[in-house]
Amino acid sequence: MKTYILEISYQRIVSFFAVLTVILLSGCEEGFLDKQPLDQLSTNTFWKTENDALMALTGVYYEEGNAYDYLFYSLWNQDTHMRLFEATTDNGKEKDNFVTLFNNGQLNQANTIVAGLWATSYLKICKSNNFLDNIDKVEMDPVKKAQFIAEVKTIRAFDYFYMAFLWGDIPLVTKVQTINDANNVTRTPRAEVISFVIDELNSAITDLPETRPSVEKGRITKAGALAILGRVQMAEKKWTDAVNTYKQIIDMHIYSIDPRFKELFQVAGENSAEIILSIKRVADIYGTQIQRDCSPFTYGGYAQFAPFNELVEDFECIDGKPINESPLYDPDKPYLNRDPRLYATFFIDRLTVFKGKLFVSTPDSSPSIYKDQLTRRNWTGIGLKKFCDESFTGSIASYGGDFTVVRYAEVLLSYLESNIESGAVITQELLDQTINLVRGRTAVSMPPITETDPSTLTTILRRERRVELAWEGLRLYDLFRWHIAHVVMQGNFHGMKLCTVAEASTYTRFPVDANGYFFCEEDHFRENVDYLWPIPQTERDINPNLTQNPGY
Repeated sequence: MKTYILEISYQRIVSFFAVLTVILLSGCEEGFLDKQPLDQLSTNTFWKTENDALMALTGVYYEEGNAYDYLFYSLWNQDTHMRLFEATTDNGKEKDNFVTLFNNGQLNQANTIVAGLWATSYLKICKSNNFLDNIDKVEMDPVKKAQFIAEVKTIRAFDYFYMAFLWGDIPLVTKVQTINDANNVTRTPRAEVISFVIDELNSAITDLPETRPSVEKGRITKAGALAILGRVQMAEKKWTDAVNTYKQIIDMHIYSIDPRFKELFQVAGENSAEIILSIKRVADIYGTQIQRDCSPFTYGGYAQFAPFNELVEDFECIDGKPINESPLYDPDKPYLNRDPRLYATFFIDRLTVFKGKLFVSTPDSSPSIYKDQLTRRNWTGIGLKKFCDESFTGSIASYGGDFTVVRYAEVLLSYLESNIESGAVITQELLDQTINLVRGRTAVSMPPITETDPSTLTTILRRERRVELAWEGLRLYDLFRWHIAHVVMQGNFHGMKLCTVAEASTYTRFPVDANGYFFCEEDHFRENVDYLWPIPQTERDINPNLTQNPGY
């Protein structure tokens, strides 16, 4: 029988709240729900003071996985957003093939990434349950206690929503369980889980503050919980509810679109009024290796993530027209005259200059590096520049920039989509208050949208979401809730342009399509299978009550 025993140790690290004492939680056995958490330390000495509660709260936020442990990314983790929610989609891939099986028709119940995400997400749920089971023992200010509870409820609701979104029916456990109970749970219908999530978020929103002092940066606010609720409502097609939820955030008049774009994904933008919810990082202590993962080899990085040209093609020309309509688009010079966000999001061959060095990624340019990537490591020749900080000089493996979970730009685009889907009349005023604010930021300055026909506008809006939010962890969510993953993740995907259109038919050095773009891979997303991930076989081996999803 597999069991997870949650062992507790304390060590000093800089916390999310700019204090120096944080609980370090480490789970090290097997299983998923049968964990003995914080109160095993000593219920006689812990759960007494406000500091105890703050330490336990920090433990709920904190991720125990390290940069190299791909099995310990929970749903809350930055790497989950990038590796699973982006690199398993039509936006791109990662070079080490950790998630390749998710979109090529071979995902199965033995997948270790699925098993790891299931286990660590329940580990965070277990920590949340433990907190909520014990917080009433603490004597502290009741308003502050209610805020602590609301934060934990929000995190638990976030995990349960995404688990139900990805796995369908899942065990809904709201109390710390014994090993025997945990090994005999059954799957709760998805609808019940979603109902619980919505109730929990509504409860939490009441007790969360609208703003926080700088020392509490990274902790959930009312708008953060509302934004998560909005995602749930959109996924469930509760469009009128979603309109009302997002309107509450807008009506706070706290958040705004930053005139900058690239800086939003660096330390320089951490305090932007556009950031609603982020995962707090501290360089060299609780840092991230995002600089190493995203930086190309030329700049000392791993080039871990490889965007597809199919994503690049969705960036409009500067006249506001898609490339198949704009007279500014040149098929043989496809990266010129494009939306400024393209240049902020990608490293483009012989066009991007970074840290004073021209980015050159053609295979012939450096056979010892790029040809190796081409033949063995899923190279596309397009780099992910969005999160690369040109001014950063510290350890490339421990960057201190926060990872944004929710931006105000998402809120505005989601509010517009919810209005469209709810059947509301779309006016120019609504467009100017939403999508045109996003497109009109100073660093972007794309032409405003004037289309009000719901069908045509939906196409424009979906393209805008993909471009604006690229690689921020929302692409899988969008593809699944729109139910178009089986359409867009079917067929061939490409990387950089290697030759002109005229040369493509006779070009033989590397495989290219008719337009001269490097062929990367062929995907086969299964409509009747892959919209639900498999229940890990390792968990079913422990607990035969866990039934399997269709097709696995």
